[in-house]
Amino acid sequence: MSLVLQFLLLVLGFALLVKGADFFVDGAAGIAKKFGIPDLVIGLTIVAMGTSAPEAAVSIAGAFKGSADISIGNVVGSNLLNVLVILGLAAVIIPIAVSVSTVKYEIPFLIAISVLFPILGMDGTMSRIDGIILWICFIAYLIYLFKMAKNGKEEEESSAKDISIPMALLLTVGGAVMIVFGSDFAVDSASTIARTFGMSERFIGLTIVALGTSLPELFTSVTAARKGNADIAIGNIVGSNIFNYLFVIGTSALIIPINFASNFIVDAIIALAAAVFLWFCVFKDRELARIGGSAMLIGYAAYFVYIAFIAV
Repeated sequence: MSLVLQFLLLVLGFALLVKGADFFVDGAAGIAKKFGIPDLVIGLTIVAMGTSAPEAAVSIAGAFKGSADISIGNVVGSNLLNVLVILGLAAVIIPIAVSVSTVKYEIPFLIAISVLFPILGMDGTMSRIDGIILWICFIAYLIYLFKMAKNGKEEEESSAKDISIPMALLLTVGGAVMIVFGSDFAVDSASTIARTFGMSERFIGLTIVALGTSLPELFTSVTAARKGNADIAIGNIVGSNIFNYLFVIGTSALIIPINFASNFIVDAIIALAAAVFLWFCVFKDRELARIGGSAMLIGYAAYFVYIAFIAV
């Protein structure tokens, strides 16, 4: 099969993942709304998890296909891209305001999870026990979100559309099918491309696959910044990173244990450093300024050079 075809399948896989996630969220949220489930519940669960659907699909498919480097690399790479590239670009366009709860609770929680993640993987495997631990943390995070919203500290809005049950079912099933096929195409083609060019699956997972599964966050945050609505960007990115660690890796490990290569420890520590740097930038003024965004972009460029030319 030609290399050009593999690249086309990779692009097709990403397109199916992005649009499939959109359809799945709209359909599932529409069904929930028809059954009287509160918008708060829809927003905090279905819609929030839907943004992590591409990462989840690729990581689970990678684990089943024996491509653990793509599974782990996809999540770590997506989290690095989310903070250093997406927030960096958005902040360079316009300084990003940050809510009090994000500074006081959510970023510190992300930092704590970023510490836990490599510790769990130090034995070389993300086991089902590790998956249970991550899911316990995930449930605790959901409880926090519910309590925060009910106390009026943060307003979580649902994007649920008022659609008919047949259409909602069609969107849900169709979106799920698109996500499954998209993840298959993305993992298979990325693995083939990596072998053809002599690149490691770790590099492909940390860069190309991570970028593909982070496209929704990239378009949303940069577009919001350009329109002057950048105040929503950091909370969404931090929440997405927490979901990636806890929901995506936790669910993948519960289904099938994942090999955790030792060189991912370094990548996970760099992701931790990125989260700490984000918190340092916004702690005082509750704003990610252009200088902070520029530093993040430079930091990612240095990291890319490291994984492309230095790391084995």
